[in-house]
Amino acid sequence: MLDHTAGIIEPGETIMANQDYALLMARYNAWQNQNLIEAASGLDLAARQADRGAFFGSIEKTFSHLLWGDCIWLSRFEGRDPPANYTTDSTALIETWDQFQEDRAALDRQILEWAHRVSPEWFEGDLSWYSGMTGRTASRPRKMLAVQLFNHQTHHRGQIHAMLTAAGARPDATDIQAMPEGFLEM
Repeated sequence: MLDHTAGIIEPGETIMANQDYALLMARYNAWQNQNLIEAASGLDLAARQADRGAFFGSIEKTFSHLLWGDCIWLSRFEGRDPPANYTTDSTALIETWDQFQEDRAALDRQILEWAHRVSPEWFEGDLSWYSGMTGRTASRPRKMLAVQLFNHQTHHRGQIHAMLTAAGARPDATDIQAMPEGFLEM
């Protein structure tokens, strides 16, 4: 097994990931996915599937990759296998827009449920997994991987936001302090 943690986190360094962080970010995730999906739903299929020059090409392919990544990380966090249809093509999960919306909302609930029940002890130590990306077993501090889950979401939602704006859609606010009370109470 490769140890990639050397030099990443030095002795005495602190990564500020804990249950409070996970809850805040899981709530933000649910809010922002709803925000961007509502904006994208105002576009027709051709506009959502148009290649816009982003890393994954289209709005839909980027949404698909984000769904895939969230599901993969959550399955690792919970020590279970991802769904069988989660192949290595992270951009091919959206068969219909309606089904995607249901799948995304369900996964957002699962992430929130994980954040509600994750113990302080979960954040200690490392998590090891087989990485299909590198073809090897990898290991990283759990705190770092919790940050990875939520940072990855924010990164790709930023790409989606830019593509939506370029397509003429207008998502609502994205600043965390603008999160509606209903999401803060989830």
